[in-house]
Amino acid sequence: MTTLRIYNTLSGKKEVFEPVEPGRVRMYVCGPTVYDSCHIGHARSVVTFDVIVRYLKAKSFDVTYVRNFTDIDDKIINRANQSGVGYKELAEKYIKEFHEDMNSLNVNMPDEEPKATEHIEQIIKVIEKLIDNNFAYRINGDVYYSVEKFENYGKLSGRRLEDMEAGARVDIDKRKRSPFDFALWKSAKPQEPVWESPWGKGRPGWHIECSAMSAEYLGETFDIHGGGKDLIFPHHENEIAQSEGAFGKPFVRYWVHNGFVNINQEKMSKSLGNFLMIKDVIKSYHPEAVRLFLLSKHYRSPVDFTDKALDEASAGLDRIYALLERVDKKTGFVPEIKDESGYYLKQFCEAMDDDFNTAAGIGILFDAVHNINRLLDENKDSLSPKVKSKIELDRMDIIKMGGILGIINESPKIYFDKKRSRGLEKRSIDPALIEKMIKDRTDARKAKDWSMADQIRKELAEMNIIIEDRADGTVWKVKN
Repeated sequence: MTTLRIYNTLSGKKEVFEPVEPGRVRMYVCGPTVYDSCHIGHARSVVTFDVIVRYLKAKSFDVTYVRNFTDIDDKIINRANQSGVGYKELAEKYIKEFHEDMNSLNVNMPDEEPKATEHIEQIIKVIEKLIDNNFAYRINGDVYYSVEKFENYGKLSGRRLEDMEAGARVDIDKRKRSPFDFALWKSAKPQEPVWESPWGKGRPGWHIECSAMSAEYLGETFDIHGGGKDLIFPHHENEIAQSEGAFGKPFVRYWVHNGFVNINQEKMSKSLGNFLMIKDVIKSYHPEAVRLFLLSKHYRSPVDFTDKALDEASAGLDRIYALLERVDKKTGFVPEIKDESGYYLKQFCEAMDDDFNTAAGIGILFDAVHNINRLLDENKDSLSPKVKSKIELDRMDIIKMGGILGIINESPKIYFDKKRSRGLEKRSIDPALIEKMIKDRTDARKAKDWSMADQIRKELAEMNIIIEDRADGTVWKVKN
């Protein structure tokens, strides 16, 4: 078994993974600020860390996975006031929608899903520690973190305070000792929710929420902290300053950050109007195809969302399910999943041990698909016991690889039935008509009326129906 190596943003290199407690992994990932529907960028982060957890568990680690909700924030308050609803009602609406989106993408639930508003007591205690340790100061009802007090501020992002231009990334507030000091507690303002604190009524700042919640569920030092690259600065940088300033010990051992999703080679942004919501994407593409696309590049690299890329992912998923359907028909049964690992699963794990390289892993999965198809083509008449055993072992490897990637969750029949149904529904085509046309074509071929057979195939193609002639009959699928 190869050794797992993880790229650590903190050191800027791959490191051998050694958890704080042997055999156990504690991981925290920043979840969404729930003021709007989730877009495909959110999906990339959540799917990435879902696969990381799946793989760690496959390596027999005992994993505790925490992913939070920021349910109080300037954006939430502003949106709630604009909509004429309470902040809590707004947040709950989008938390529910988030769960629906993630369920559709076959994302497993984390072990804990804390909300900031349910951890005000813990947040206050961490702020009190920072004040006691001289890392924070009060101005009227506000509390700020003094970044100049933290010697290693900037160690995650590589930024140095003296090199940063005041006001570039922060609002200038003349009351602060440094323009880079950030709010731990914000005093009460009109039309905002408030909680009691030793400094008066108010609400927590954004960064302190994650320091308090991660300590509550994972301890003051834990193994992996994840999120999108956009969170490295200032959010994760500030988390380090807070947690290490409060507890006086290293905060996180491995920092893992995923790359962005671009849309047709452009950065996704509301100003460009190219935000793609998850709920809209899965109306056009099978959720497993979306997962396959999101995992098709290494998690640290950007991935470009295009119709072509999604069509390719869909076609790839079709190939996997078509192969499994072919094997089931040829071998006559669905083999049970055993603990035994074949050649392809071992290769897949080597790829995943190299900083969770799903792109390489998916390539290995398709190598297995290609190899089994080749064996079936070469042994059309019958399978020898040796070949059958090889096919069954490789098939098990495909299922196990799919389990780690979060795909191949349906039987081939259900998958293709659903796909036909979804595709035909969009195009208002009657499945009975397709079956009749295929039967007419089969009859034409038997009668050697090749012109008629070709004409029917052409008509089916114009209807976006792909047909495939096999020894056991003709099958059809809807083109994406």
